[in-house]
Amino acid sequence: MMEVYPDQTLSLPGSVITIGAFDGVHRGHQALIGKAVERAAELGVPAVVYTFDPPPRAYFQGVTVLTPIEEKMRRLQELRPQYVVVAGFDAGYAARGVEDFLEELAALNPREVWVGPDFRFGHKGAGDVSTLSARFVTRVFEPVRCGKGRVISSSRVRRLLALGFRRDARALLGWNSL
Repeated sequence: MMEVYPDQTLSLPGSVITIGAFDGVHRGHQALIGKAVERAAELGVPAVVYTFDPPPRAYFQGVTVLTPIEEKMRRLQELRPQYVVVAGFDAGYAARGVEDFLEELAALNPREVWVGPDFRFGHKGAGDVSTLSARFVTRVFEPVRCGKGRVISSSRVRRLLALGFRRDARALLGWNSL
């Protein structure tokens, strides 16, 4: 059973963490989270999904949220992580420094941290994959591509929906509901 915690409240003796906005929990997100859950099982530690509400792009750029937090939690539950950390993304969270975020992750004692290649964190995105790698064993999960070779992303799903291509968007999401 998946347990949900606010940021800065969970500590674990070991874990495998994956971090991201996971808006839409699309096929690329599903593959990344699935890999983290698989690695956690292999290492004998719980899998942790660290996500944000609202997603940072919704906060900073006002983009449409594909999955409100309740729907995101239902979709994450199906992917079977043991824990989900939901960071309330607001001005205070956005102002957090790189070291503060790294300390929060350290409380989860990650054996591995799984992120996408463009992962950024901390105030004004000051931290990146190399910053994370200096502190933790970090695995970069390459983007998942659709049959046409294009990267599956939340931005692409939003564009398809805006153009009225619901069936194409649903195919990228990999979920029946939309």
